[in-house]
Amino acid sequence: MKKLAELYSGKAKTVYTTDDPDRMIMEFRNDTSAFDGEKVEQLERKGLVNNYFNAFVMEKLAAAGIANHFEQRLSANESLVKRLTMLPVECVVRNLAAGSLCRRLGVAEGIDLSPPVFEFFLKNDALHDPMINDSHICTFGWASAAQVADMKTLTLQVNEILGALFADAGLLLVDYKLEFGDFHGTLMLGDEFSPDGCRLWDAKTRDKLDKDRFRQGLGGVVEAYEEVAGRLGIALP
Repeated sequence: MKKLAELYSGKAKTVYTTDDPDRMIMEFRNDTSAFDGEKVEQLERKGLVNNYFNAFVMEKLAAAGIANHFEQRLSANESLVKRLTMLPVECVVRNLAAGSLCRRLGVAEGIDLSPPVFEFFLKNDALHDPMINDSHICTFGWASAAQVADMKTLTLQVNEILGALFADAGLLLVDYKLEFGDFHGTLMLGDEFSPDGCRLWDAKTRDKLDKDRFRQGLGGVVEAYEEVAGRLGIALP
């Protein structure tokens, strides 16, 4: 597979076209950002850890029947993925209260949410990713009603699969976001799943082992990511 031109460069990943129009190479960089890019730093090994982490999770999800774009890890910080037409919608599931939910609703951090809270957000940094609903999505043509229903179903299935996986490693899956896209008429999970896009707490101490360590200036960001990887049995170089 030959890497060609840069297609897109985001906050922490760069995507390249290849000589196969249906495949792309996704590069995980060491860039780390928060607050819509207002806080940015380079953290050594972060790209590598997230690449291995994402590969592990996507393979687990595929084995459980969740179709996704991941095909194989190519190097320390690059993976081969299917080229999806991404939907401009983020799907968020919250199992415990944290982050923006606490700020919006005035609820205490850490309370259990049963049933889990499901939310849609518009993927738009300029608008600070506003929360939207099914009606917005269908009216503005961001996705079809069928795609909306499938995204909800798949996102909640992922919650069951990964909630159990992390629980076995002594971790709480607090919340996470997923993005989906179309691949020749099939809705698939795209983007990534790493501690950059979810909250993970130690089940006993509730220590934060995710990107909140960066947002809140707690330090030890990559070390926390590596601890989670180790608990899951991911062999890092």
